[in-house]
Amino acid sequence: MLIHIHGTGLPGRVRAGDGTSPGYGNVHVGVQRRDRTREIMGIVPGDAPAALWTIECQAVEAPMDAVDIRGPYVHGRPGARFVYLSWGTVDDAGAFTMFQRAKLMFDAVPPAVARAALASGSLHARLCLTDAKGLPLCAAVRPPLVTWSTEPEIRFRGVPVSGRVPGRRARGPGAP
Repeated sequence: MLIHIHGTGLPGRVRAGDGTSPGYGNVHVGVQRRDRTREIMGIVPGDAPAALWTIECQAVEAPMDAVDIRGPYVHGRPGARFVYLSWGTVDDAGAFTMFQRAKLMFDAVPPAVARAALASGSLHARLCLTDAKGLPLCAAVRPPLVTWSTEPEIRFRGVPVSGRVPGRRARGPGAP
């Protein structure tokens, strides 16, 4: 199965200090590999217009009509698996130093969506990567902060929409 993570609304390259935690410059985000905290896939600058990561996983039916997702970028035990989106700074030499993480929780994927993803081989997560305070999104991420579906994002006349536009066919770039 492929998991596609579509992140928008990135918080910028500077994370201001808030009195309880320090500020950071040259902020980036990426997907952390399991058991390798220093291995981050697809590092994206914090001021990018969007981020898209695709993770190859194995998905199998699990007890109680659930789906278990495993892979090199999947963390946690069965029933509590997740993907880490790691926030960090990038220095002049290109080294990434993590300062916080967000957990995209698979237990929050609606069961019908999980079963459809198992059948189709594709699961999509859509989320804003900035929290309500304007900081990088962190902690456990579940709906409504993330939307899970089996549908890729479709753009109609340059505007992203979820699923299909009723009465319209998806058209290629430049089509009326």
